[in-house]
Amino acid sequence: MAAMPSGAVPKIQIPRWIQLVGLPLLLILAWVVAGKVFHVVFLFLVATLIALLLDPLVKAIGTIRIGRFRIRRGFSVAIVYLSFAAALIVSIWALATVVVDQTKTAANRFDTYFTQPHGRTGQTDADRDVDRLQHWLSTHGLGSIKIQQRGHRLVKQIREKNVGKYTHRIVNFVEGAAISIGKVLFSAIVILVASIYMLLDFSKLARAIDRRFPPHPGSQPLLVRVEHAVAGYVKGQFLVSLIIGASAGFGIWLLGALGWVPGADKYALLFGAWVAVTELIPYLGPWLGAIPAGIYALVVHPISVLWVTILFLIIHQVEGHVVVPNVMGSALRLHPLLIIFGLLAGGEIYGLAGILVALPLLAAARAIYEFFSERVQLEPWTATGPVPVEVEVEPPPPPAPVVPVPEPAPEAEADAGEPQPRARRSHRRA
Repeated sequence: MAAMPSGAVPKIQIPRWIQLVGLPLLLILAWVVAGKVFHVVFLFLVATLIALLLDPLVKAIGTIRIGRFRIRRGFSVAIVYLSFAAALIVSIWALATVVVDQTKTAANRFDTYFTQPHGRTGQTDADRDVDRLQHWLSTHGLGSIKIQQRGHRLVKQIREKNVGKYTHRIVNFVEGAAISIGKVLFSAIVILVASIYMLLDFSKLARAIDRRFPPHPGSQPLLVRVEHAVAGYVKGQFLVSLIIGASAGFGIWLLGALGWVPGADKYALLFGAWVAVTELIPYLGPWLGAIPAGIYALVVHPISVLWVTILFLIIHQVEGHVVVPNVMGSALRLHPLLIIFGLLAGGEIYGLAGILVALPLLAAARAIYEFFSERVQLEPWTATGPVPVEVEVEPPPPPAPVVPVPEPAPEAEADAGEPQPRARRSHRRA
């Protein structure tokens, strides 16, 4: 481990030879194994997301004390899953009942629209709407467009082909689809069982991770970070679905109350719930949510489909520019290109189910990356240390010896500095 300053988190340094050989081999092995057991891996990923989402609830129930006794983790897991199963059963029953009843009502209205005559003329509502449309075109300068005869001919063909038989088939299809969806949801018990075992051992796993990778002061452990990331995504997605579904339901009710889409106010709850559910599907959801309302408007009154189209265009513009950037942007904290890549990759790998789990998996992966980026680093490839190969270097020649110069004595220097008197020569006389 690399040396770190005091108070910092120690980092694990991966040597260069492992980066060059070990990591590619590990990625290839993981890809091969995942390809062989891909369906099992996907199921366990979904179970892991469910466990991460429910673990905060389990912890909250575990803190409750009854006298001197505290609820154990196994009992709290049972409470959470029994409540979840009960809510799921009630939701399936309520949704199936509402969908089937509303579909039967819509089918009967569709049958009456084409087959039930009214008044002395014996015209159906469909024939009246054809005459009204031709009158509107004629009074607005579009009289050259003749659709009255063709419209009556089309209504007659639909009436002679026994519309009730086809609507009955639609009702049977919806009932069968509701039963099939219920079977698929209940078959997900396998995923729930796997997530139960994960939840029971999450505390042990958290302690093991904290011992190996202790969080530094002021930071959260790894599992807590991942749980918050997944919970943030789910909260953001639920809020987006609620806002868009409520907006669509209110808009359709308003169109029906104003008479622009006749009878739409009676089915506003059904259309709004459908929009909220399809909003869970990224990119495709907004388009799928508008289809039932558009078909209904086209059948009831062809012109009213224009108002439905305008309504959903406004909702989608508000969703794309206001709701999603403010809600999901803070929940994921990911670049839009990465989100698009994850959704496309999830769709290619596992279809619609892959698209649904792509974003929460990306949110969890972001939290894991942020945690380990503080603790793991790659050994740099730049040569910063001594040269590993020893090279003999010829030593430089020794410097030439310096001969010291003797310094003159102080007295000699003084004599040399003063002028000497001229010596007098004495001459003896003979």
